[in-house]
Amino acid sequence: MTTPVKTERRGAVLEVTLDRPKANAIDAATSRIMGDVFAEFRDDPELRVAILTGGGERFFCAGWDLKAAAEGEAPDSDYGVGGFGGLQELPNMNKPVIAAVNGMAFGGGFELMISCDIILASEDATFALPEIRSGTIADAATVKLPRRIPYHVAMELLFTGRWMDTEEAERWGLVNEIVPKNQLMNRAREVAELLASGPPLVYAAIKEVDRETSHLPVQEAMDMINGRKLKTIETLYTSEDQLEGAKAFAEKRDPVWKGR
Repeated sequence: MTTPVKTERRGAVLEVTLDRPKANAIDAATSRIMGDVFAEFRDDPELRVAILTGGGERFFCAGWDLKAAAEGEAPDSDYGVGGFGGLQELPNMNKPVIAAVNGMAFGGGFELMISCDIILASEDATFALPEIRSGTIADAATVKLPRRIPYHVAMELLFTGRWMDTEEAERWGLVNEIVPKNQLMNRAREVAELLASGPPLVYAAIKEVDRETSHLPVQEAMDMINGRKLKTIETLYTSEDQLEGAKAFAEKRDPVWKGR
């Protein structure tokens, strides 16, 4: 039996490939596997960055497996520790995750994509939230999308379910970069290696600050940081890496980050 989620370690980088032909749709069992994979990535001190992509040529991810739904799988099934797709609700995910979008990303696949931190897309990638056409809500996208792109654009996509190409997605800041399809994974690996060479405790602090303060007024957010009320901030400011960064700068050399 083939696994629907393939992983490969490349030094400090974990590559995760969702591989469920034909459309890389996600049922509850696959979602639980993905949640376990990303939780193990989160908790492994040797791993610093993950890349998520889809198997095959046409689909990044088609979202919820409607065949499983037709067979009785409920929308509120147990999707595992990270929620649908393993990333959307995974607690304390303080490491960078790169989406290498190699084809169509729609419905839950779109939501999975925007749960990543950096989005690289192949030239032929397309995006949509078609839930409206089946009389339901794209729940995670309804929460996240108006915070990522202009409100009126987000509402149009949610209200109409229309398709968006990579050029429009880049224009609204939804994707970081458009890459020729045959170069997508190489480019994702370049970005991952760059991040893997950086300070992991700083990445953790950046992600927690964003997650825990995005709803707060600026001064309240700054008070949380300055008062060291976030675990990652306290860890960072009392770490060997903080001292190493200062020493390396003074000594005009590259720092050696240990993540502690």
